[in-house]
Amino acid sequence: MKNKEIQIPTLDQLEKELRRERHRRTYRSTLRSTVSALVIVAAVAVLISMLWLPVLQVVGESMTPSLFEGEIIIAPKGARFSKGEVIAFYYNNKILIKRVIANAGEWVNIDQDGNVFINDTPLDEPYVSEKAFGDCNITLPYQVPDGKIFVMGDHRATSSDSRNTAVGCVSEEQIVGRVMLRVWPLNKIGMVE
Repeated sequence: MKNKEIQIPTLDQLEKELRRERHRRTYRSTLRSTVSALVIVAAVAVLISMLWLPVLQVVGESMTPSLFEGEIIIAPKGARFSKGEVIAFYYNNKILIKRVIANAGEWVNIDQDGNVFINDTPLDEPYVSEKAFGDCNITLPYQVPDGKIFVMGDHRATSSDSRNTAVGCVSEEQIVGRVMLRVWPLNKIGMVE
């Protein structure tokens, strides 16, 4: 057997290897802390969006011309909702977006031309471009039950809403929040009216 000579590294080679090893450890540590920070930020963002500030995407055309399919909106949680405000609520494992028309105890009437009356007073609806009687199977005039809100979509001819017993009036427990802000598309960012 031949005796192999063992090469002893030079001081310069040892210093280079030491620098490389320190860099590798620093890189791993930095990467680990960065990933941890990103996971924490993402978790906090998800909690905030789920609990206080839900971010939703509009699906369907029941709220045109106020909201269009594909737009992304923010619906902060709230307790009181006034007539004319747009709300999001749970219905059959979906989230619907409609406009508050009447509150508990108020009488709603709709004529054949689609004009809405609350307690015999015509409702001013500048957000509706085309009035329609729509899919209505409730007996009019209709009194909104206690703890409920009567809602309608802005596109009255196609919207399924409180005019039909399939959806009915919305209870406060169903409400996700008031739709306040459109964040997508960028050219339409602003308050939802």
